[in-house]
Amino acid sequence: MKQVAINRNVIPPMPVVLAGTIVDGKANFMTVGWCSRVNAAPPLIAIGINKKHQTPTGILANEAFSICFPGSEMEQITDYCGVVSGKKVDKSTLFDTFTGELENAPMIEDCPVNLECKLVQTVELPTNYLFIGEIVNAYARADVLENGRPQVEKTKPMILTMPDNRYWQLETSIGRAWKDGLGMKD
Repeated sequence: MKQVAINRNVIPPMPVVLAGTIVDGKANFMTVGWCSRVNAAPPLIAIGINKKHQTPTGILANEAFSICFPGSEMEQITDYCGVVSGKKVDKSTLFDTFTGELENAPMIEDCPVNLECKLVQTVELPTNYLFIGEIVNAYARADVLENGRPQVEKTKPMILTMPDNRYWQLETSIGRAWKDGLGMKD
């Protein structure tokens, strides 16, 4: 099938997360669509956030942040955290929160999976900061675990597509990574 040129702002589907930090002594959460694991050992994860938002202020000041993975049942409140500014709305009361080792990386009790991150590098881009954090600890609700590991079908992660700006629920496995392709080797 022939490839045709399309809008370069069409971005592959991305996980939807809530980035948490402390700003002015209060927990603040922001919806983030640009999130990716970037290193295996040590485990590093990156989030891209526009410089104009309030969340970068907290991340830079505290050198800590959380990445909270909401389930699809949290779609409305997750979107709310992305459409209202922490500069105008106190988001500290939206969730029951907890902290782990890093006091300035608040996490959300209702999220199936939460990562506590220590800021290790900030890359300044034209409009965004790319924050790279080392995952200090990971937490999961007991109801989404099987043999100590979160199960995707139980966590019901949200995915963002652009430029249509839609949320999707991920739930069906289609294969096994680093396994299914082995049958094609000579």
